[in-house]
Formats: sequence, C-alpha cells, structure tokens
Amino acid sequence: MSSSTQDQSNKQLTSLALGAIGVVFGDIGTSPLYALKEVFHGGITINEPNVLGVLSLIFWSLTMVVTIKYAVFIMRADNKGEGGIIALMALALQGSKENPKRMAFIVTIGLLGASLFYGDSIITPAISVLSAVEGLQIIAPSLAHYVLPITVTVLGGLFLLQAKGTGKVGKIFSPIMCFWFGLLAVLGVVNIIHEPSVLMAINPYYAAHLLLELGWKGFLIMGSVVLAITGAEALYADMGHFGLKPIRYAWFGFAFPALLLNYFGQGALLIGHPEAIENPFYLLAPTWALYPLLILATLATVIASQAVISGAFSVTRQAIQLGYCPRMNILHTSGDEMGQVYVPAINWLLMVSVFVLVVSFQSSSALASAYGIAVTGTMIVDTLLAFIIIQALWHWTKVASVIFLATFLSIDFLFFSSNSLKIPTGGWLPLLVATVIFLVLTTWIKGRALLTQYMDERRVLFEDLEKKIHGKLARVDGTAIYLTRSLRGVPQVLLHNLEHNHVLHERIIVLTIVTTNDPYVDEEHLVKIRVFGENKSFYRVKLYYGFKQNADVRRALEVCNQEGLDFDPNTASFFIGSEHVSFRNKSPMPKWRRHLFKFLFQNSTSAIDFFKIPVERVVELGIRIEL
Repeated sequence: MSSSTQDQSNKQLTSLALGAIGVVFGDIGTSPLYALKEVFHGGITINEPNVLGVLSLIFWSLTMVVTIKYAVFIMRADNKGEGGIIALMALALQGSKENPKRMAFIVTIGLLGASLFYGDSIITPAISVLSAVEGLQIIAPSLAHYVLPITVTVLGGLFLLQAKGTGKVGKIFSPIMCFWFGLLAVLGVVNIIHEPSVLMAINPYYAAHLLLELGWKGFLIMGSVVLAITGAEALYADMGHFGLKPIRYAWFGFAFPALLLNYFGQGALLIGHPEAIENPFYLLAPTWALYPLLILATLATVIASQAVISGAFSVTRQAIQLGYCPRMNILHTSGDEMGQVYVPAINWLLMVSVFVLVVSFQSSSALASAYGIAVTGTMIVDTLLAFIIIQALWHWTKVASVIFLATFLSIDFLFFSSNSLKIPTGGWLPLLVATVIFLVLTTWIKGRALLTQYMDERRVLFEDLEKKIHGKLARVDGTAIYLTRSLRGVPQVLLHNLEHNHVLHERIIVLTIVTTNDPYVDEEHLVKIRVFGENKSFYRVKLYYGFKQNADVRRALEVCNQEGLDFDPNTASFFIGSEHVSFRNKSPMPKWRRHLFKFLFQNSTSAIDFFKIPVERVVELGIRIEL
C-alpha cells in the first residue's frame, strides 16, 4: 500500500472515529451527570474506602461489559457490517435454520430485547436532559422551579425537529461531543491531582471488599452502578454507520479514558468534600464555569437523546421489514443516507411518554429508580444471542463458549436482579412498556401466520388454473400485476378478480416482496422471475430486499425489464387485495388477541403507500378473510 493511500485510509478512519464520538457514545457519555451521585444516594457512608470501592465497581463494570463484552466480542458478530438487536437476531437465525425450536426461541428473546429497547428509549431522554438541567439547582437555587419547564421545552423542541431529519444537526454532534469528552477528562484530572490515591480503585480488591462489607446493601447499589454502563449496546447498534475499527478506536482512545478520569475525579472530590454528593459532577467545575457547563451538558444530553430516538426509528423499520410489526409510514429525511428515517407514529408516542415521565417523576433521582432494568434485560438477550452465534457460526469449542456464557450472563443477571428491586418504585414502567410492545409484536406475528395458513389452504396452482380457464375467458391487452404475500400459487386477489370480472390480461405478473435476514441485497440478486403456462403468460416475480432496505417497486420493475420480462411498467395495472379480517369462534387466535390484531391490521399503512406503488395504476378488490 502506497503512503498516499495509507494516509487517505488513516484520514477516513479518523473521520469515522470522530463521527462515532458524536453519535455512538452520547448515552454512556452523559452518565457521569448522575451515576456516581445515585450510587451514594443509596445510603452509603461517604469515606475513602467506600469511594474507592464504588469507583472500582464502575471501572470494572465499564471494562467487563462495555470494553470486553461489547467492544471485543459482540461487535465481531456483524451481519454484513450491521449491528443492533435485530441484526443480531437475524444472524443467530442464520445459524439455526435446521432447528425450528431454537429459531422460535431466538425470535422470542430477540423481540423481547427489542421491546425492552423501547422502554429504554422513553427513559433515556427524560433522565439525561433532566439531570443536565438540574444543574440550575446548584448554580442558582432560586431558579430551581424552572427545571421542569425547561426540560419539557428542550425535549419538546427535540421531538418536533425529528421530522426535519438528523443529517444537518448531526454535523455539529461530533465537535460538541468531542469537546464534552475532553472537558470530562480535564475536570477529572484537575480533581485527581488533589487526591491521587483515588487511582488505586483500579485494583478489583476494593470492589470485592466493598460488596462483602456492605452485604445486602452492596447488592442493592449494583442497581445504581449499572447507570454508568447504560448506552453500551450503542457501540454494537451503530456499527453499520461507522464500522468496527472507528468505534473501537474512539472508545479505547478517547471515550473510555475520558469517562474513567471524570468518575475518578468525582471520587477524589467526594473524598475531600463529602458534602459535594449533592451534585458531584457540577461541583467538579469552578464557579465561573458552571453556566457554560450547564449549556454544554444540556446539548450533550440532547445529542444522547437524539441517538436513542433515531435508534427507535431504525429498530421499528427493521421490525416492519421482517414482518414482526405492522406497516407504518416511514419517511426518509436524507437523500444521501438511507439509514436516516423518521417514523411519525413512534416519534409522537415517544414524545407523549417522555413528557408523562418528566412530569410524573420530576427529578433524575426519582427516574433513576425506573432506569436500568430495561438496559440489563437487553444485555441478557445480547449475551444469549451471541452465545448461539458463537456455537452455530463461529464454532468455538464447548468449553470456550460456556466460559463466555457463564462469565457475561452472571454479570448481566447480577445487574438485572439488583435492578429488579426497583420495580415497585418505578422499574415497573419500562417493563410495562416492553410487555405491551411484546404483546403487540407477537400478536401481529401470530395473526400473520394464520393469514399465511389461510392462503395456503386455498392455494390454487398456476397449472390447474390455466387448465380450468383455458378458452373460457376473454383476454385483454396489457399487463396486470398482482401483489401478494404468498410465495406459492395463485393469489386470492387474482381469483377474486376472475370471479367478478371474468377477464384475464394477456400478461399476468404475480409479485411478492421478500425480506431476507441480511441487512442489504445488491441489485443483481434483487429479482427472481419464473414463467408458468403453455403460453408463458403467467410470471412469478420475487423481489428480495434486506431488512434495512425499503422496497422500491418502480425500480424493481425496471430491473425486470432488463432481465427479459418485456412489458411497459408505466401502463401496467396493479391489483391489490383490500382484506377484511374476521375470526371464527374456534379460531386458534386467543380471544383477547383478536381485537388487537384486527386493530393493527386495519390501521397498518396500506401496501400502496408503503411500497410506493403509483396510485393512479392501482385497482383494489375487497376480500373477506375468516381466520
């Protein structure tokens, strides 16, 4: 490799690493605002041994969970460069195709993890922005009553801006977050200089000693220690945007050291001034810097919230593409970056939920009681899915894979069980959100399976249809395209059209859109065409897309032309079934799910809008389906 090529590669890597700092580490980078404060709010005496013990717990939690589990191991499990809970689930499914029971287990825990992510998406913006604005209570106690109005205003503006897209705003994320992490490090170092003994906390002895000495209370504080690692899954989830190396470089070279220095700086401050526990983060700074620090902290928490909200949009889109969620209106906010999407329904639901949280809990300390259980639940799912991939795709030895599972699952369950004690005081909230979303997703999947079964039971083969109608029907000029979910046989909408209109177009194209377990499908593998009938008038066309792609029917039909299917897409008629679902008394669908499925089915975005089919060429036929 030439020196110029090497320089260009290094510049690109540096650019991506800086971009990752702006997006990937927003959540975990704002944890110093509240994490250490909440640990000691559990009633632990503030003295040097206890401070060293807590810092040691935070250091080793960041090291074991974020650095080793995510940055070293799980980030290797990329699905063609993509990461995140849906990508991890799809990858695990690829290695379990011959084991239906394992596939069902993977889908179940994968959807559970995605559901917990939504619970986290509601709490993160609320606790992050609220903890930043609470700096007013330190700077100007007389303005404390403005904390809630300012928080609601900032969050409201953030959600209203989502429709504009994150592209332009994203360009200023990196400089702000780089400055933020740099400031975290500087504030930490300034205070460590006064109490360098705090660096001894790197020794795991202090963590073990604290847990043994505190006993049950030591177990309880793990529920607050976990606040220091919230956002760890973002390293993996955003891998598709920045790549493995840039995220690792940004973490090991900048974000991780900056976080450690700040936590150790807060610890040094508490050893010398225990009264600083009121808000150790803001009290790290000199008085003259408090107002600028408040503004910067608010910007950083807005960026952290933006990353979580964008993540919710991305997960929703992937779930829709894979058929796990009803179709929703998805808007692309960038002409260059297809990953930048906006889902209005999710945006407004998140906004209302976040407002209710802020007004109900009113402080970051109260919200901390609800925070953590969703995050640790998702971490357990990540560990289980990674274990399946390690066995099925990486083919590790049994001993190595069991060591991986036992080590990280025990850490995850320690955090989860400690956080489960928060359920009565607020932890029930993310669990309730996750439960509702999980029920919606599983109801949709169950209903779709029954719908597929209904279609299969009434399936008619093309050969049988041609024999049945041979010479009996009038043929009209042109091309009819029938959109159907079924991968086999004649679609119901075609049979319905024959029954009512008694005519058949000279060229029939049955079009099915298939979403694969890969994130992307290149154009040369986009289309598969199969011809049926003596006169070669029936065509089965399958369009293959990845779960991170949107179907473009118009472009796909142009590709069909290039593949030898001779017709004019601009004059073709699209026949789409307008399906009305009802349930038999003895339907396999439980009664409590039936109304939910009907509601979801009736309110999902139509195929015409979702697949961008030219509406002026569409013919809709009503079809009644009894499941």
